[in-house]
Amino acid sequence: MERKNVLIAVDSSENSERAVAYVGEMLGECKDVRVCLLYVEKPPNRDMFANDEAWKNAALDKEQRLRAFLKQARDLLKSHGIPMDRITEEYVVSCTSPLHQPIDYCTPGTSIAEEILRVQETGGYGTIVIGRRGISRTEEFLFGSVSTSVMHNAKSGSIWVVE
Repeated sequence: MERKNVLIAVDSSENSERAVAYVGEMLGECKDVRVCLLYVEKPPNRDMFANDEAWKNAALDKEQRLRAFLKQARDLLKSHGIPMDRITEEYVVSCTSPLHQPIDYCTPGTSIAEEILRVQETGGYGTIVIGRRGISRTEEFLFGSVSTSVMHNAKSGSIWVVE
């Protein structure tokens, strides 16, 4: 694993935006850093919609917002001095997505944290950066959180949790 390879797990939330900004501020002058913006797709719950068309439209709207966020994140990193050719994106498609046919790999949707750690390992990322979801300690204990799961299950590298 290369410490200068940084994986930022994003979900288009304010916490993700803060995580991207933090990486830009901390590593903007490091010309040899490599940054990957990772999104693990989690489609809307099909049961929440009256029909497949409404479900597809909600999934499409969510994906469009995420793609816009990824562009903003790339621009933010660039504005801090990270060269565009050192910034990549990885969009892990859900196996249950109404928009995408599974390609070489899709996530079964069982654990976003597991997917983050899988990408870290396969991509050789020495650092994972993740925004902490704004939940209370009680909610975190009852329902868990992605950042807590990543911290507890990571086998190597550094983890930056940005609040």
